[in-house]
Amino acid sequence: MFYHLILGILLLAGAYCAFQMSVADLRRRIIPDVYLFPFVILGLLVVTFFPWISSPSDSVIAAAFGYALGTIVGFVFEKFKKQKGEFSPIGMGDVKLLAAGGIWLGMTGLATAIAISCIIGGIWGLHKKQKYIPFAPFFFVGGILTLIALRFLI
Repeated sequence: MFYHLILGILLLAGAYCAFQMSVADLRRRIIPDVYLFPFVILGLLVVTFFPWISSPSDSVIAAAFGYALGTIVGFVFEKFKKQKGEFSPIGMGDVKLLAAGGIWLGMTGLATAIAISCIIGGIWGLHKKQKYIPFAPFFFVGGILTLIALRFLI
């Protein structure tokens, strides 16, 4: 009973941080560290004491992979955008969010969540005809769908 209560509290706190990051990204196109860093710490606590999705070692490897992937994508887009005089479509908040997603979801979950979030975000961007698409809300939707799939379907 106590085990489930602590897990529920950690998940609710993580959901609160995710909601606040999504709202900030939608409104101001920024992912504030004041919610991102507690989200990372909560993810580390969940995977360390409640390894129900992935092992702690898989989560740390996925976090490093997510950070490296986001950095490489940002660097490549930065090179192409500087030639046209525009700024990069991926910011450091998005890169840190990928690392946090790696902690929460593990390697398999991170790859699935990125794919789902890109598809949903692309559809939303085409529908709204927007030039800039916030990444955090779609990443959290993809992450939640991935958690459901990993926990209950697979």
